[in-house]
Amino acid sequence: MILDDLTVEAGAFVEGTGWRIEPQGACRGDLCIPLPGENEAETVDVADVAPRLGMPLVHDPRHGLWALGPATVGGRALATTAAPDLELPLVQRDGVWRLADQRGRRTVIVAWAPW
Repeated sequence: MILDDLTVEAGAFVEGTGWRIEPQGACRGDLCIPLPGENEAETVDVADVAPRLGMPLVHDPRHGLWALGPATVGGRALATTAAPDLELPLVQRDGVWRLADQRGRRTVIVAWAPW
């Protein structure tokens, strides 16, 4: 979730993370993590909630943005190393490049965006 402010509307927080802020704390499915203070506000203090949920929060001061990552398991950034079944069109010839075809081979995927 990319943020330009660490105070987020509760609805946007739920949509971006899957965690609902309830009176008993932050909940996702049957799991609830207690949060101190009043939990019925219409906004979420991401800086306070993220570490309690094990979500990494990274700041880019140059652009004034924050990146809120998914909840971590055991202190790791990824819950799994399973990659999605990625397919990309080939640029110089007809066909499709499939990540699944690379199984057993070291593969580096570089993503770039102009913004």
